[in-house]
Amino acid sequence: MIVIAALVIGAILGWRRATQLGGNSRDRLQYAAAFAMGLGVIALFLTVLIERMA
Repeated sequence: MIVIAALVIGAILGWRRATQLGGNSRDRLQYAAAFAMGLGVIALFLTVLIERMA
């Protein structure tokens, strides 16, 4: 669940960031994908860490 939420939040943040910078639709999609992947990886490590500690 943490990973899915991080992917969605990352995509939203990336889209907003590209919009602030004045990017076109391709820029927005690229930023959304990059942010989603970055936050997804962080959330995956966090999930593994939580599971190992439990």
